[in-house]
This record gives sequence, C-alpha cells and structure tokens, in this order.
Amino acid sequence: MQPRENTLNRRIRSAGGKFLRRFGMLPGGMPDGLGDDESLRGTTLSGDVILYFPDTADSLYQLRGWYGPLRELHRAQGLTIICMDSRVAATIRGEIDVPVVTVAQDATLDALISSSGTKLILYVNYNPLNMAPLRARSALHVSLLHGDSDKGVSVSNQVKAYDYSFVAGQAAIDRFARYTSLFDAASRCIAVGRPALDTDRAQVSSSSQRGDQPVVLYAPTWEGGQASVAYSSLRTHADPMLRSLLAAGYRVIYRPHPLTGVRVPEFGEADRAVRDLLEGGWHTISDNRPLQLDFVESDLLICDVSAVANDWLATGKPAIVTRSAGPEAQDAATRMLEVLPRLDASDAETAAELVAEQLEVDPHREERRLLTEYYLGDTTPGASLERFLAACRDLSAQRDALWSRIEGSDGMGHLPRVD
Repeated sequence: MQPRENTLNRRIRSAGGKFLRRFGMLPGGMPDGLGDDESLRGTTLSGDVILYFPDTADSLYQLRGWYGPLRELHRAQGLTIICMDSRVAATIRGEIDVPVVTVAQDATLDALISSSGTKLILYVNYNPLNMAPLRARSALHVSLLHGDSDKGVSVSNQVKAYDYSFVAGQAAIDRFARYTSLFDAASRCIAVGRPALDTDRAQVSSSSQRGDQPVVLYAPTWEGGQASVAYSSLRTHADPMLRSLLAAGYRVIYRPHPLTGVRVPEFGEADRAVRDLLEGGWHTISDNRPLQLDFVESDLLICDVSAVANDWLATGKPAIVTRSAGPEAQDAATRMLEVLPRLDASDAETAAELVAEQLEVDPHREERRLLTEYYLGDTTPGASLERFLAACRDLSAQRDALWSRIEGSDGMGHLPRVD
C-alpha cells in the first residue's frame, strides 16, 4: 500500500478542520478535539483513577450526577477526568475541584494510561468513543452509568465491553442476569448503591417556605432515542394531570429532563406549556437545582419509568409512576412497576384523587421499604459511599495483582508469546 502524499488538498482539509474546531463550528454532538496533547507529552497523571468523558455539553448531566462520589474518590485515590472536548473540560473545571485534561489523540491517551500506572478507568455511559481507552489492558475498566432504572436501555449488550459494572443493588444484577445473554452478572456486577445520594444529601438544606398543602414533584423523562424507550408523559399526561393537581391546591415542583425536546420538538413545546401553566405563584421550575433538594421539599413523586423513581425510594415517601401511552414503549417486568401505583393517560385528569389516596393512606409503605433494600441496598447515610470507595480500592488491588502477573511473564510487561 502506497503512503498517502501530503497533498495541497489534504493540507487544506486539515486546516479547515482545525478552523471549525477552534471557532466552535462543528455539528452538535461532536467533540471539538482541541486537546492538551502537546503539553501532556512525556507527563504522567497523578492518582490511580481516570474518569473518561468524551461527550459534548448535552451529556454533562450524566457526569454531574457523580460529582460528589468523584470528589471523595479523588481524595482517597487521586482522580483525573479526561475529556475530548475543550469546552466541556472548561465547564467541568468550574464545577468540580479535580484535575481535568482534554486529549484529542489516541497516542497521547495510550501513553498517559501506560506511563501513569492507571489502575481504574471509569465511564458514565456507553458512548462508542469509550473504545479509545478500552484498548488499554493495564487498567481495569468499570461502567458506572448515570442512574439505575427499569428502562429497557438499562440492559445493554454493551456492558460486556467493561471488566465490571457498578450497579445500585440486587435489582440491577437480576435485571442483567435475566435479560443479557452470555454475561455473568453475579461476578461482573458490583452493588454499590447510589453513592451520590450520600454526598448530595450532605450538601442540601431547604429554606423554602411551605404552605399547608403537600408538595408534588413531577419529574418526567425525555422522549427517548427510539420508540421502545419513549416513556415520557409530557405530551400525554402532563396538562390534564397538572390541572387536576392545581385545582386541588397542591404545590408542584416541575423537574424536566435535561434532554427534553432535543430529538422531538413537540416535547420541547410541551415543556414550554408546563412552564407557562406553573409560572408565578408558589410553584417551582427545577432546572438547575440539586435533585436531593427537590426530594427534600416534596411529599410525593410523579415520574415516568426512569432513574428518578429508583433514587426516590430512599426517601421512604409515596410515588406514582406513569404508564407510557406510546404503542412501542417497553416496560421491564420488575418489582417496582408491580408495586407502585401507575397513572394512565386516560386517568390523568383525576390524578389529584390518586395523589390524595397515596398521601393519606399510603397503602404501599411496607412494600416500598422492601423495594428500597432490593434496588438500593443499605441506605443508611454514608453506607453507599463507603461501598463505592471500597469497591474502587478492591479493584485497584486486583488490578495490581493481575498486572504484576502479566509483567512477570517476560519481564517487560508483555503477554507471553503464543506460537
């Protein structure tokens, strides 16, 4: 194969690409690739752990949910966040006090992982760009994801790409075991609870002035990337349901998903309509508030099938889960969806009656307690964070033992030759 010539056309294309990246003119969803590669050459990262985040700003919510535990992990073992987008890296630096670098070239990434003696590489999603660090065999690769839910997308064959998956509880392990073929969930999944519930709980204090009426948190999910995961109730339930709640005198906290309307503009319009309906008065639009603050201020949750429902279990308060009106949406057959009351679109205009029953009678209190243990494990304050940190320590030690054996195979860190 003949080497490619450094032609004028190639130089022009290269210069054009650099121009587009430098001035932020790339298509949405594409990292700008403006890396710190030059300054990183020949350097090493401090600490044992890398969090790899190749995404653009639209997906930052997935990382922000881990800020609290990542701060604690940085204190314990040292952590560096590696991005592919310089704009995202700048945003993260302003939000969390851990080292953040941007790496554009695979060669730079490979050298950093190898020379730094990185033990663990963590990932908060299944982005295909994760394949770049996944090549490294000198570290263990751990999928964290960004919440545990009964959505169909929570079970993906992509989990097999990672050495381990940190999950919330036994429910997630059972879900993987049931729906993922040729995957040993019992040995590859490690239950750590939801450590962010511990760290974020410690940072939240509510100063809101409450009236006499209970507060309902409405937290719909987004429209989803495909019809089978179109769980959002915004277009089918929201308007009649909220009018029912307002007529009954309830205060509403509305917490939309960050991606609402990104794929289907009609959901953005529905979001705007909800904001207009709740504007003024004592209602709250929760765009940038901590999730735990919304939990503290609310007496009951109405949500779609999503990670919010699972995290809410730790509060011990009643919850209602909407039933998707989408003809192709697929609910997993799970204990939570069997126990918690469901709200159909056809019943949305009488939602206040169901809310009143759950608040006054709370018929599912004991069943929710059992659900909490099954989905989240021990929710004693601090227990989940300690499980997370202990799991990282244990896997770091396991990596050292495994890599020591490999290095000892020929004295050079290479795998034994197979003839």
